[in-house]
Amino acid sequence: MNKAPASVWRNPVHFLAFGLGSGAAPKAPGTFGTLAAVPLWYLMAQASLPVYLLLTLAAFVIGIWLCGRTSRDLGVHDHGGIVWDEFVGYWITMIAVPVDWIWALLGFILFRLFDIWKPWPIRPVDRRVHGGLGIMLDDVLAGAFAALVLQGLLWFWG
Repeated sequence: MNKAPASVWRNPVHFLAFGLGSGAAPKAPGTFGTLAAVPLWYLMAQASLPVYLLLTLAAFVIGIWLCGRTSRDLGVHDHGGIVWDEFVGYWITMIAVPVDWIWALLGFILFRLFDIWKPWPIRPVDRRVHGGLGIMLDDVLAGAFAALVLQGLLWFWG
């Protein structure tokens, strides 16, 4: 059971790291965090590809600090409720994907599968890289794997 600290609702850094509060869900916070990333993806996807990539890169860089700071404040490495990394991982999954509910759903499913399964090299990275970068990096890799599969599906069926 995910126990979100009260600081999520008082501290803007924690609120962002907890995915605008979505990571405070008592069960499956990573899934709820990814779900909360979908409407923001829809807004970001209205921008040109270079702007989308810049926003995603900025979210990654800021996320290293947000997640690291929140993790240190809570005294827990990669607290289950820290889901800013899920936001960024989903946005990576959805790079250059058509804005359509079926692709959003496929991207959601693929990202969650890779994030939970953690195939090589994701699991070793998750275990060996610490701090804010470590929190972010496994989801970035899961997003990259999911993006490759999604782009393959787009190429095949798109």
